[in-house]
Amino acid sequence: MRNYTITVNGKTYSVSVENGAAVSVAQTAAPVASAPAAAPAPAAAPAGAEGSVKVTAPMPGKVLSVKASAGQAVKKGDVLLVVEAMKMENDIVAPQDGTVATINVSAGDAIESGATLATLN
Repeated sequence: MRNYTITVNGKTYSVSVENGAAVSVAQTAAPVASAPAAAPAPAAAPAGAEGSVKVTAPMPGKVLSVKASAGQAVKKGDVLLVVEAMKMENDIVAPQDGTVATINVSAGDAIESGATLATLN
């Protein structure tokens, strides 16, 4: 039997494997601290201009195109960005009606899951 320690989304698990099949999986008490990911540089937003509603990346990927700009009024469901993940294009949409306060990424940027892509007011 082999024992492994696996970290998934910041949670650490102890896994025992015998003959290629997991025998037991248990979450350990303390998550393993990982190195902080570099945040993307904001796109020319003045200090304090960030909106109250954050639009975050649901998965890691690459920004293919930015469809909205700061100051633009958007409705719930309007496409703000297009992100490529696992060779599929994913529309990142406005979660509610509002005005785009900031766009924090540009086309070609690599993004991590949970990164703030834009903010709305």
